[in-house]
Amino acid sequence: MATRDTDVIASGNSLRGLRIVLGVTGGIAAVETVKVARELRRHGAELIVIMTPSAQRIITPLAVRWASQADVITDWDGDLSALDEVDAVLVAPATRDVMASHLHGLQHGPLMMALSVARSRGTPIMMVPSMHEDLAKDPVTEDIVIELRNKGISVEWGPNEEGKQKTPTPNAICAKLGHLINQKKAKRRSIVITLGATSSPIDDIRHVQNMSSGATGWALADHLYRHGHDVTCVAGLTTSPSPDWLPLIIRTPTPGEMLKECKALSNDGIDAWIHAAAVLDYVVDSPAEGKIASQQGSLSLDLVESPKHIQELKDDCDGSVRIGFKLESGIKQKDLIYRAIAQIESSGMTAVIANRLEDLDDATKPRGYLVDSLGAHFVLQNSADLHDAIITLVERGSEA
Repeated sequence: MATRDTDVIASGNSLRGLRIVLGVTGGIAAVETVKVARELRRHGAELIVIMTPSAQRIITPLAVRWASQADVITDWDGDLSALDEVDAVLVAPATRDVMASHLHGLQHGPLMMALSVARSRGTPIMMVPSMHEDLAKDPVTEDIVIELRNKGISVEWGPNEEGKQKTPTPNAICAKLGHLINQKKAKRRSIVITLGATSSPIDDIRHVQNMSSGATGWALADHLYRHGHDVTCVAGLTTSPSPDWLPLIIRTPTPGEMLKECKALSNDGIDAWIHAAAVLDYVVDSPAEGKIASQQGSLSLDLVESPKHIQELKDDCDGSVRIGFKLESGIKQKDLIYRAIAQIESSGMTAVIANRLEDLDDATKPRGYLVDSLGAHFVLQNSADLHDAIITLVERGSEA
């Protein structure tokens, strides 16, 4: 809980225990440094800040010190011993001068030295440029960016708006930095997450659809991505916004399209599957062509059972970690657990997250129950517990 104006409320743990050098250069986007520093801290980062002289003309070291809760190095007389052991260097914003200077090994200031040390030690470096559109499209700028990327440096552009190549949001910067650092760790996996609702057409205009915002699936995908995993989302219909930094989102509004995409992805050697989508159990048997005329009285629909995706994918996903979600209503907890165990046994799942509909909006009730293949169940009090449990299963691998 935040009690002082310098405190932040934790929103993740992907940077926990990591020492990050935050370099701030003279782009006008330096005004965003306060937001970037606080967002990094929300995910557990310990910061070391270096500001160039031109950055200090745009935002004061005092403001940056408040946001970062770290000493701010502004010249050679700062304490540079803190640069000896760091986990990454983030330069946000990064001017073209700084990017070019790093390529050519120039040493005009402590930030350039920190970048050289990181390069010599193989420490991850991310640069976030911000400049006028004309400068961004200058062939020299393009050559600099290509050469940086060829040397293993991550260069992350933001949106092009108002004639400027702006920086990504602080949340996006933090997410991409977490992925860059953590992808080097052991036990990183290729993961497919299905999420959202699915629909079945009645005619060319109308459809039947179940309920799911996709929020749980997006949050899981974001968490796994920040921890360095290779995440592919197969998304149905969602009302919750998707994180724009996720690398691959395949949209599949119908159960048939979702199953087809999952079948295709199963040929890519996927390590783990998280089945969080709400797939229709029944679909319209024969959708009408065109639009059914209105004001024709009552309408009867023939619904037929839809293939159960987790069952259909059982053989395709053999040897992978598979985590399902089971939502029930109006049953006792023990019956919920029994049904989760039955799903594990019939579909070859590693574990199932079991929920009761009436508990989801009740803050006094658990977020759900993790039921494993041995029949044991564990209470998940909140979303953080859910994320940690799933990432543990994924990184443990199929031997779980």
